[in-house]
This record gives sequence, C-alpha cells and structure tokens, in this order.
Amino acid sequence: MAILVTPQTKVLVQGITGSFGARHTQLSIEYGTLIVAGVTPGKGGQFFEHAGKKVPIFDTVAEAMKQTGATASAVFVPPPFAADAILEGVDAGLDLVVAITEGIPVNDMVKARRAMEGKKTRLIGPNCPGIVTPGEGKDSHGGCRIGIAPGYIHKKGNIGVVSRSGTLTYEAVWQLTCRGVGQSTCVGIGGDPVNGTSHLDVIKMFNDDPETHGIIMIGEIGGSAEEEAAEWIKKNCKKPVAGFIAGATAPPGRRMGHAGAIVSGGMGTAAAKIEAFKAAGIGVAVTPSEMADTLLKMM
Repeated sequence: MAILVTPQTKVLVQGITGSFGARHTQLSIEYGTLIVAGVTPGKGGQFFEHAGKKVPIFDTVAEAMKQTGATASAVFVPPPFAADAILEGVDAGLDLVVAITEGIPVNDMVKARRAMEGKKTRLIGPNCPGIVTPGEGKDSHGGCRIGIAPGYIHKKGNIGVVSRSGTLTYEAVWQLTCRGVGQSTCVGIGGDPVNGTSHLDVIKMFNDDPETHGIIMIGEIGGSAEEEAAEWIKKNCKKPVAGFIAGATAPPGRRMGHAGAIVSGGMGTAAAKIEAFKAAGIGVAVTPSEMADTLLKMM
C-alpha cells in the first residue's frame, strides 16, 4: 500500500523531448516506473527510446491517455507554458499531475488553481522534486518515481515523508534508508506560494494509509501551511510525526531560496512553526541531521 502512486501506476511525461524531461524519463524507466507515453505537441507519432523500451509520443495528453491508459503525468515544461500543461492534464481527466517546473508565474498558478476547482485531478507542485513510492526490488527498483528524486536512496517500508524542500526530502529519506528503515511514499510538495497539495493533504493520506506507521514532515518559513497541519495532527493524527523547519536564521522580508519562503508581517516565522509543532506533540529535529532519529525515538 502507498499513497497517490503505486508500482502499477501508468505515467506519461509532458515535455519528454526536452533535455531535462528526457534525462529524468530515462532515470524513471531505469527505476522501473511504468512510463507509457510522452507528450510534445508536434512530435506525435515519434518514439522515445531508452534501455530497450520504446515510449510512444503524442501531441496531446487526451490522446496519450486514450491510447495507453496513463493516469498520472510529470510536467517538465518551461515556465511560460507550464500552467497550460497542468490544465491540459486536468481537462483530460488525469488522476494526478506532478509539476516539476520552477519559476511558473504566481498569477498563472492562481488562474490554474481556480480552473481546477471541482475537477478530480490532484496537482503536486509546482517547483517540487515529485513523488516516489519505492518498490520491492534491489535499491527499491520496480517502484514509481515521478519527478527528479534520486531513486537509489529509497527503500520500501513504512515511513511517509512530506516536504516543501527537495534536498531535505532526500536527506530525510537517505537517513532512514541508512538506518535500515524504508518509506511508504515520499512526497515533495514544492516551495511555491500557490501549490496544488499541502502538508495537511498529504498528512491526512498518510494517516489513512495502513502501511504508513510514522511520518516525517519538513517545512520552512513562509505561509501558515505547517501550522494548519500541526493543528490537525494534534486533534486527529494516530501516528507519530517528527518535523523540521528550515530557515530559522532567515531575516524577515527576504525571500530565501523558494518563492514561498518569506517571513512577512510577522507571519510564517520558524519560531511560530516550531511552537505549533511542539504544541501538537510533533517531535522537532533541531538540525536536519536529526530528522530520522527524532522520529525513530518516538516509534
């Protein structure tokens, strides 16, 4: 069991012929992900070939879904066109769209989110490393990797990881794997101010997943998403949660790394988030190097 994707999930790649999309499609194929289609307008009828696998390319997401049965997509489309690519997936009725693209204009994302209301598609990202559900094979091969996360650091197991930061996702996963502890699913939700899936959305899914026994939640300064998740965890979560908040030394008013990582009007400080974590009974890692150990001590 896992959340959002399983080793059986059929994935299409929007922007498969660009250098970035092509490289990560190759890595996902090597990991064992079922990449069944690519989408690049104007290149329909061609094939993407790697490791003995021929992936058909289509002009539209709707056609790719119809011909291959894909239910999820990875978006490796340049920022000016990425919101349209997301909405193409939504209009075609995909279950899941994972937008890796960084630098999508906030206004585009506001419009995209509004257009998605009432639709069945879940969006992860944008500006995120994506999602990995590890498989049973050596180095967790045979799992589902949508995005840019390094597959080899994962191990199949029972810890859920959700994070705004890509690199800290990898750090938490590697710490767990090095301790012989595997992961159910790892979700990078992205660092933009307007995204498709929040910490709370993912925490609820982990809480409902019988195969997830503990959770690592990684946040950062800016916004109130971590506090909202902590409030829900305090009242509803049946599983141990450990957390880390990045950006404790960031000066107010200055954006740090991610577009959404900014303390404004006294809101979104690391101190407030850490306080909310403690009040909710979430184990707080003081440094990133303690994330796995903080959770494992609680289990």
